Amino acid sequence: MASHRRPKQPSRLRVTVLTATAAAAVVLSANGASAAPQPSKDEAKAEVDALYTESEQAAEKANGAKERQDKLEKEISQLQDQVAKGQDELNTLRSALGSMASAQYRTGGIDNSLALFLSGDPDSYLDKASTMEQLSGKQVEAVQKIQAKQRSLAQKRQEASGKLADLAATRKELDEKKKAAQEKLAAAQAVLNSLSADERAKLGEDEKRASRSDGDRANLGGGAKGSGRAGQALENAKTQLGDAYHMGDTGPDSWDCSSLVQWAYGQAGVDLPRVTYDQANAGRHLSLSELQPGDLILFYDDLHHVGLYAGNGMTLHASNPRGGVKYEAVRNMPFQFGVRVAG
Repeated sequence: MASHRRPKQPSRLRVTVLTATAAAAVVLSANGASAAPQPSKDEAKAEVDALYTESEQAAEKANGAKERQDKLEKEISQLQDQVAKGQDELNTLRSALGSMASAQYRTGGIDNSLALFLSGDPDSYLDKASTMEQLSGKQVEAVQKIQAKQRSLAQKRQEASGKLADLAATRKELDEKKKAAQEKLAAAQAVLNSLSADERAKLGEDEKRASRSDGDRANLGGGAKGSGRAGQALENAKTQLGDAYHMGDTGPDSWDCSSLVQWAYGQAGVDLPRVTYDQANAGRHLSLSELQPGDLILFYDDLHHVGLYAGNGMTLHASNPRGGVKYEAVRNMPFQFGVRVAG
């Protein structure tokens, strides 16, 4: 006869163990399903290079915003100095007119029109010819000078106010561009960190081999030397080979692409603009076949990267955070045009 006894219930400990095991299996299964495959060394390099490009685009725009900020701050300071000086001049003119009024009062009473000017708001009355006709020649001249100074001060204050608004917008833009660049750099570093230590080492060796090979090519035949100040700029840049790349830096041990070019030419006695977009217009544009050592080379369709032509199809540039200041084949980047700087 079949037994109808109720099956024995598992103990509380057994239930706990089974539940934990099932939960772990679910987690492991979910993790296995959601975990993205790790990129290969070559895939990581391509992704990092793309992120570096995006970072440099934002960084060069940040450099441009910083240039505008510095220029606006200087202009605002000059305007504020002019307003302060103008206010002092206006006070002097008013004091002189007050002295005339005092003299009139001592000799028999102050002219009503002049008294009106020295009190309250005279401007509406000064615009009336009948009022001006009641003043003496000296008084008219003094009043006209005050009017002109008042108009000049109002104009300068308005101009300063507009520039202050521009400055606030520029500072906001600078912060946004710097933040965007930093985010791209952080993303690039995250990709590199996802590689194994062995893959990172191999990637570094690949970079070193490429740099050595490019350096050898650039120095074939005793080294390419340009003429004039362009040649001197190239020689100056060569002294920085191996330095680090860092967004916004201007030396002496780390650079971005445009600051290295600006410094190299500055040491040769040529004053170049700070950012690539302005450096692109610093001289005559050249085709690839026209390049001579020391000429500027602009890369990418938005002109966010610049280097110096080093001869034999090579550029010397501040490349990116991984490569620093190094030689590289011009063909590795989208060439736009060269620039021959005057002088």
